[in-house]
Amino acid sequence: MDQNTRDIIMREFRSGSSRVLVTTDLLARGINVQQVSLVINYDLSTQSENYLHRIGRSGRFGRKGVAINFVTRDDERMLFDIHKFYNVVVEELPSNVADLL
Repeated sequence: MDQNTRDIIMREFRSGSSRVLVTTDLLARGINVQQVSLVINYDLSTQSENYLHRIGRSGRFGRKGVAINFVTRDDERMLFDIHKFYNVVVEELPSNVADLL
């Protein structure tokens, strides 16, 4: 996409007229929208340091937020690296996920 198109899409997302944003690692660092409460990672980041930038879009400014990661067996090593890097445990998705939002 050209820059003008990206700017329009981000303006629509920030205003709430567009409620879903699909992005890459590149743009994931530049999203600063208070209303984001859910981030879904289709792929884990290839670098542990970028994981926080991605999920940090949810739960900003003291709000509650949820990050959902689709993880395959091939991702287990990266998930372990994320656990170790941030000293956290990424838990399996509970059945009451709606209550977390």
